[in-house]
Amino acid sequence: MKALILVGGYGTRLRPLTLSIPKPLVEFGNKPMLFHQLEALVAAGVKHIVLAVSYRAEQMEKEMESLQTQLGVKISISLENEPLGTAGPLALARDILSQDDDPFFVLNSDIICDFPFKDMLLFHRHHGREGTIVVTKVDEPSKYGVVIYNPEDGQIQKFVEKPQEYVSNKINAGMYIFSPSMLKRIKLQPTSIEKEVFPQMAEDKNLYAMELQGFWMDVGQPKDFLTGMCMYLSSLKVKQPEKLHQGPGIVGNVLIDPSAKIGNNCRIGPNVTIGPNVVIEDGVCIKRCTVLKEAHIKSHSWLESCIIGWKCVVGNWVRMENVSVLGEDVIVKDEIYINGGRILPHKSIAESVPDPQIIM
Repeated sequence: MKALILVGGYGTRLRPLTLSIPKPLVEFGNKPMLFHQLEALVAAGVKHIVLAVSYRAEQMEKEMESLQTQLGVKISISLENEPLGTAGPLALARDILSQDDDPFFVLNSDIICDFPFKDMLLFHRHHGREGTIVVTKVDEPSKYGVVIYNPEDGQIQKFVEKPQEYVSNKINAGMYIFSPSMLKRIKLQPTSIEKEVFPQMAEDKNLYAMELQGFWMDVGQPKDFLTGMCMYLSSLKVKQPEKLHQGPGIVGNVLIDPSAKIGNNCRIGPNVTIGPNVVIEDGVCIKRCTVLKEAHIKSHSWLESCIIGWKCVVGNWVRMENVSVLGEDVIVKDEIYINGGRILPHKSIAESVPDPQIIM
C-alpha cells in the first residue's frame, strides 16, 4: 500500500519555530511531527510513502534518507514547483499512486491523533466506493466546514462551510483513503480537494465518512500545538504509561528525554515535554510547555503555556506565560517577564514583554 502526506509550504502559523526547520520536522512529543504519521502508516502495512513538498525539499530529503532504513519503508519526495493546493499534489504523484489497484492514504502533515489507518482500510473496502474521509466531532462547528452524512452507512450528502445554525458537529479531520480511480477527477493544477473535488464525489455518491474515535488536533499553530501535546500525553498515559516520567517534583503527565538534566526542588508538570540535552536548573517550575533540544532554563524561572525553541537560554527568575514562543537560540536575560511574546531566532531579550507581540 501507498500513502501521500501533504507536507506543504512555509508553516507560517507555527513561526518562529518554522523559520529554522520545516514544520513537519518540528518535534512534537520529542519526535518530529511527521514521524508520528510515518510510524503509524508503516504499522498499518504501508510500503511506499510520498511526501508532497513545496519548501525546503533538500532538508526533508536528507532527514528521510536514514529513516527509510530505520522504518523499512520507501519514502519519495514529490516536489511542487508551484503550490498545488490540497488536490494538485495527488495528480503530480499519479504515476506512483496508481501503480496498482490498492487504495492509498492521503493526510495533512499537521494533525496528531490515534491514527486509525487499519480501520479506515476496512471501512473503505466495506463500502467499495472511491473515497473515505475521516471526520471528528468538535464543540464549535461554526468555526469549520462541517460534513453532513448518513449515520447508518456513512454516505456523505454535502458539506456546509462555517454554518451559523447547527447542522452537524462533524468536521473533516484531514485523513483520507481513496481508490486509484478517483485520480481521474484531478488535474495537475492548483486545486482544493475540499472545495472542488469532494463536493463532486459526494454528489456522485462516491464519498463516505468514518468517525474518528479518540483525540484529534491540528497542531499547526502554537496554542493548538500545546493543546495537542496535552491530549497526546493523556493518550500515552493510557496506552504507553511507561514512557511518562515519574519522580520527585513531577506532577501529572510529563515526557522527559533521558539525556535531559533536571535540578533540585523543581516542579515539572502537568503536561510538559522536555527534549534531548535540555538543562533545567534548581527551583524551576514548568507547566503545560514544550522545551526543545539543548535549551537551558536557569534557576527559579517559572514557565506556563510556552514553547522554548532549540538552544535557547532562559535566565534566572524569568516568568513566561500565555503561549509565549521562543525561536531557535534566543537568550532571555535574568528577571524578565514575557506575556504571549513570539521571539524570532537568535534574539537577546533584555527587557520585559508585558503584552503579546512579535519581537523581531
